[in-house]
Amino acid sequence: MACDLWLVPLVDVLSHSPENPFRDDLARYDAVLAQHGLPPVPVHPYVPGFSGDVEAIAAFDYDSLHFLRRAYLLGLTGFDVTPVDALGGDYEQLLEMFESTAEQSHLVWHFDHAGAYLPVDFHTPLVGDELLAAGGPLGSSYGLLRELQAVAPLLGIDPLNPPMPTKPLGPTQLEQSFGPPIDDCHPYARERHAWSGLYAAATRSVTQGSMVVFA
Repeated sequence: MACDLWLVPLVDVLSHSPENPFRDDLARYDAVLAQHGLPPVPVHPYVPGFSGDVEAIAAFDYDSLHFLRRAYLLGLTGFDVTPVDALGGDYEQLLEMFESTAEQSHLVWHFDHAGAYLPVDFHTPLVGDELLAAGGPLGSSYGLLRELQAVAPLLGIDPLNPPMPTKPLGPTQLEQSFGPPIDDCHPYARERHAWSGLYAAATRSVTQGSMVVFA
């Protein structure tokens, strides 16, 4: 199964439009941010040619995402990070053993198919009944970026020269296969596949003021 990563510009012409499909989500995020003493979702003036277009920036399969989360948790908890061919029970054991640690991670504590990352800097993912019922924990693009930079050396990645993400030609179907390119023979090809998409999205999110949406 696979998902797309979309960049949604947080610009006034889109965010304040009555027809904005994310209108209810943004109102929900503002309420949750306020509950935690954080500023609201930043909305910027529209700049022609620079902002305003919703864009599919990357796509990857769920296995690659879970491989990446596994590598991050292993590195964070002091275990050796080694390549694997398939997800086994060790990942579930990691989540059970280090549940409180996983809950602090913007990379790990997020739904696979829904939810968002905002260009607002907060320490841990925000969780509440209203969020879990409508898309899952709310992540910070800044927090996600820090965690991706931390796991990069374990996967042989230089964040100053990151691999390019795999962009979909059209909307990716849930049951569609969207793994790494077949000619990618790196031992951490799957982890790097998900990393490159998330890194591109998080970087654009914090530099251009966009929301990252899983779909």
